[in-house]
Amino acid sequence: MTTTTPSTPEQRDDHRPSVHPGPSTPRWPRGARTIRYGGDYNPEQWPEAVWREDVALMRDAGVDLVSLGIFSWVLLEPRPGQYDFRGMDAVMDLLGDAGVDVDLGTPTAAPPAWLWDRYPDEHPVTRDGVVLGRGSRGLLSPSGPGYRAAAAAVTEQLAARYAGHPALAMWHVHNEYGAPISESYDVHSVRAFRAWLAERYGSVEALNAAWGTTFWGQRYADWAEVDAPRTAATTVNQAQRLDFARFTSDALLACYTAERDVIRQYTPDLAVTTNFMATNCPSLDYWKWAREVDVVANDHYLAAERTDNHVLLSMDADLTRSLAGGRPWMLMEHSTSAVNWQPRNLAKRPGELGRNSLAHLGRGADAVMFFQFRASRTGAEKFHSAMLPHAGADSRVWREVVGLGADLGRLAEVRDSRVPARVAVLWDWESSWAQDLEWRPSVDLRHRERTEAWYAALWRRGVTIDFRHPSHDLSAYDLVVAPASYLLRAQDGAALTRYVDGGGHLVVSFGSGLVDEHDAVHPGGFPGPLADVLGLRVEEFLPFRDGETGTLASGGTGRFWADDVVLEGAVPVDVFVDGRAAGQPAVTRNDRGTGSAWYVSTALDDGTLDAFVGDVLVAAGIAGDLLPEGVETVERVGEDTRWRFLFNHGDGAVELPDGLAAGTDVLGVLDDHGDVRVLPPGAAAVLASEV
Repeated sequence: MTTTTPSTPEQRDDHRPSVHPGPSTPRWPRGARTIRYGGDYNPEQWPEAVWREDVALMRDAGVDLVSLGIFSWVLLEPRPGQYDFRGMDAVMDLLGDAGVDVDLGTPTAAPPAWLWDRYPDEHPVTRDGVVLGRGSRGLLSPSGPGYRAAAAAVTEQLAARYAGHPALAMWHVHNEYGAPISESYDVHSVRAFRAWLAERYGSVEALNAAWGTTFWGQRYADWAEVDAPRTAATTVNQAQRLDFARFTSDALLACYTAERDVIRQYTPDLAVTTNFMATNCPSLDYWKWAREVDVVANDHYLAAERTDNHVLLSMDADLTRSLAGGRPWMLMEHSTSAVNWQPRNLAKRPGELGRNSLAHLGRGADAVMFFQFRASRTGAEKFHSAMLPHAGADSRVWREVVGLGADLGRLAEVRDSRVPARVAVLWDWESSWAQDLEWRPSVDLRHRERTEAWYAALWRRGVTIDFRHPSHDLSAYDLVVAPASYLLRAQDGAALTRYVDGGGHLVVSFGSGLVDEHDAVHPGGFPGPLADVLGLRVEEFLPFRDGETGTLASGGTGRFWADDVVLEGAVPVDVFVDGRAAGQPAVTRNDRGTGSAWYVSTALDDGTLDAFVGDVLVAAGIAGDLLPEGVETVERVGEDTRWRFLFNHGDGAVELPDGLAAGTDVLGVLDDHGDVRVLPPGAAAVLASEV
């Protein structure tokens, strides 16, 4: 954070993401030059006799990297300051002798009982004032000095002991920050929040201006009067809640960087990371986090009951690659089959394990890992699938695990290649925090719903996208889509305008450009800094009733939302012909400079959205025909070779169009029928060709 004290909050806006996404000093796990393969290993749950069996099975499956020690704090430090590394020593040596590298975890996501007892004032507190107890997983207060000191101490003991161990390939700090503990309302967090605000704003007067505290008589005269935004009689100041979300992400990031910096004192050349949950951890601003890890790592679990979960998998993988700045990343966790924490934990169908894994690989992952190696017999995750299930090695899941290891070996040359993209989709965690607060114009104004809809439309045409923050340099992309830029800074709106003037093509969905970084409506109304580039202004929102639709001149329908639009240069492309928005533009286009900007004021039905996306791609000079239903494609490109990944998520065989069928079938999956190549149901294929 900056240490100067400018006169206005806008001048202190130093919390924006870097224009250069991705790790600042990218590294990779030391060791084998392969697609790394493995998973979490928790040998403490088993007698030592099982360990050797596990290591032998790892070698059979091609496992060369395991995450170790993530939940082992109480075993390593059974009493304060008393350490016992005998078990860890034995496992590290056993794995090292077998040629299995270790991603060594710091155990700080599972504080021991003695730590909870020692610091009762550091127990996390919910917004409703409930003090959380122990017996689960997760940290104490992220701002608790006792927790932070103890975490640093056990991390230093690990780093000092294993810095020179030959099995150590990288470091894994904590586990899934933000889950299950993100924001906390304990006394230490409140003090830290006040200090964070003082550094951000410099004075109480600047804070009052940013938060609009003249409304409802909320003005503050002293920092001591400022509390965390606890549950109150009605809606709490939304700018305050937005800042508390920013603070929470920063507080957790400080926990990570403290442990990372301890580790770097002992192993400065080894990669240090923590596992993200890219699209599924709403409390962390991963654009900021990505700059602090040496390699981006991600955990992904299917939403089992959603029939489009394979599309969401691709979206998550694309966001992870984007956080990595296009560089290779690690799939640190996913499941071989069912998980244990969803309402209905559906088992994966035969072949889905490998198809999911190769989909991540196709979108940039150079490591494929699972939770966990051997299924647990006890505890909360005993019904969670594993590489080695309760059924043992004589099981379908294990055979598929072994088969995947062999496939990854055949695909080793893919390592270090890149995933090209000509389309960017804007994604901003701060905007989502603001949009998800109370008292918005409609509960249907949801950032995640719109992002998924636009992503799926591009996915159905085989168009690969990068995610970008509105502040990033977008000049390399032919098309930029803003599906949910509810919060948009004036300077970022100006940059999008310059992007269009310079020849770019921009698509903006409804609900964008409504507020600034303090959750205040932009001067001049809606859509704020996008009004000029879109060539229109919005006089009033026209949200729909639940289930209501409006018919469009094109024959399609619009749902959820419409706007009372005044055209100021833009021309209508499609118009509502009935309903509450009759006569209003549903889609507009504004040509300016050498580019163009479209505005979509409603949620188009899938068919209409597909057709519109096709038209925009043509305007942007991007090929993107609709693919056969259920077929997915993505490319990775190396110096001399292009690999096209093809997936059939359907139950029937698919004849591949000519444009998708060329190349050497690396995995021997396709059925060749003369001049026609057929992708079998549920199959994943990789076609290699010269660049």
